[in-house]
Amino acid sequence: MINHMRGFARMRTLQVLVICIFAVLVGRLFYIQLIDPRYEELARTNTLRRVVQYATRGEVFDRNGEYLVQSRACYDLMVTYKDLKRTGFDTVRFCAITKITRAKLQRELANARMSPRVPYVVAKYLSKADKLRFDECNFPGFYTVYRTIREYPRKIGGNLLGYVGEVNANIIKKNPAYRPGDYIGMSGVERSYERILKGHKGVKVQKVDTHGAVKDSYMDGRYDSLPEAGNYLVSTIDARLQRLGEELMRGKVGAAVAIDPATGEILMMVSSPTYDPDDLLGRERGNNYMRLLRDNRHPLFNRAVTAKYPPGSTFKLVQGLIGMQEGVLRPSDLHQCNMGYQAGKLKVGCHAHTSPLNLRYAVATSCNAYFCYVFRDILENPKYGSPKKGFDIWREYVESFGFGNRLGSDFLDEGTGYVPDRAFYDRRYHGSWNALTLLSLSIGQGEMGCTPLQLANLACIVANRGYYYIPHIVKKIEGRDSIDRRFYERQYTKVDAKHFEPIVEGMWNGVNVAGTSRLAELPGLDVCGKTGTAQNPNGRDHSTFLSFAPKDNPRIAISVYVEHGGFGSETALPIASLLEEYYLTDTIRRVELLQQVKNIQLPNYAQH
Repeated sequence: MINHMRGFARMRTLQVLVICIFAVLVGRLFYIQLIDPRYEELARTNTLRRVVQYATRGEVFDRNGEYLVQSRACYDLMVTYKDLKRTGFDTVRFCAITKITRAKLQRELANARMSPRVPYVVAKYLSKADKLRFDECNFPGFYTVYRTIREYPRKIGGNLLGYVGEVNANIIKKNPAYRPGDYIGMSGVERSYERILKGHKGVKVQKVDTHGAVKDSYMDGRYDSLPEAGNYLVSTIDARLQRLGEELMRGKVGAAVAIDPATGEILMMVSSPTYDPDDLLGRERGNNYMRLLRDNRHPLFNRAVTAKYPPGSTFKLVQGLIGMQEGVLRPSDLHQCNMGYQAGKLKVGCHAHTSPLNLRYAVATSCNAYFCYVFRDILENPKYGSPKKGFDIWREYVESFGFGNRLGSDFLDEGTGYVPDRAFYDRRYHGSWNALTLLSLSIGQGEMGCTPLQLANLACIVANRGYYYIPHIVKKIEGRDSIDRRFYERQYTKVDAKHFEPIVEGMWNGVNVAGTSRLAELPGLDVCGKTGTAQNPNGRDHSTFLSFAPKDNPRIAISVYVEHGGFGSETALPIASLLEEYYLTDTIRRVELLQQVKNIQLPNYAQH
């Protein structure tokens, strides 16, 4: 009897369980069919196609409203493998219209077969004309998706503007908002302002028949979304100056940077050798990229913001300023130069000039000995007790001029240059070193390294008598009242403004009276300049020159660095001078010098 009752209880429990499960299933089915529309939509996926609507990327203009970068229409050729017509497919005609090879078509279709219901890109960058010819034919399973491709109408600023490339798995991992097939800025302005330029994608839901042909829009476009174009940028670049700079630097390895000292706006940024930005577009992009990558002069490397060069004699300006601020140097102080500086067995050579000489004349003639004296006096200042402590103070001054750290520009790949610290020399010399050990730093040699952007910024600092604005490449962003606030704030050095005038006068004298920069004279424009020759153990010396003009209320500050260019006055100076003349007068009267500079073709040295 007891067993019978237990069996009955189990039976009732099982019945209740079955009824509950059945009720849940009925309720769920009722909900799916009558209440939740999502499942109805999913049931129709076999007849729906979701086509991504790519946004037009924002344009980039120069400071005068000229196009630097714009977008033009192109099309991706897509296929959904399950919708392909299995017989009667005219392969020859298809390849002729789309301009892809039979081998490529077969390869892409084999890839598409792996996920037959997923749209797959067969070919990219179809022109509008090719797309129209394609539309006239009936190729079931194939369709086109509108998108844009970048275009560089002025063919300048490859390293400056950068390029756009398709995202890969690593990029998607770091930026989950991107999907396969999306494009992203890979370098330069395109990368730095990706968020501003890229825009937002849309989607179009289409009803298709069994052959993949579009019938009409699904539910009258209720689930469609329009793409939002990216915002345009107005850059600080003067396109005409940029083009001339690239012409003058052609055949040379190095960089040239021009900045408006009053604003920090970059007027020109040339890295040489450069590349045609259109080479990294279209179907030949991959081949062109590998060609550029294999070039031993590294045209993809933006030397203007990343390369680390010894500043050479241009750094003497900083030494003089630190010496005056520290009270170990007065502009009237005289120092001897007997073809160089000598302390015991140590000698730093120099060229022939009048001796003794004061600070202004030392700047004008670029006297090595004078700044060796100044450097020693800074480090051996009795108030610091030791040269090592003096070196620490010297280094703090140098860093306040923007060396050894990023300036904070809007280039994501901006380099820091290098200013060695006490720990570096302690390791190298096992703690045993003094001012004489580091004497090469007095003339911008040794371990000191800086970027051409930092050198141009130094010219701005001297032009402004002690401060600078962070260099930047964008002047205006569509839809915004201003750019990043930090670009409007003055950055001051540790040297008082009153100490800059003797340096400015020395630079002016070097151009307009007597000195190493006489070739840079432009009557009526009051050009100030300083040559630099950076010694190079791997060949011919590097040529560098920094300048600003006019002397009062300057409108342009410029630095030019040419690897293996020889003396500063030999290669870098004439390039800078011609650029200044063109920017300030809108013409070049020294036609012979212009042609001479263009004809300078230096050996194909690789970057060391």
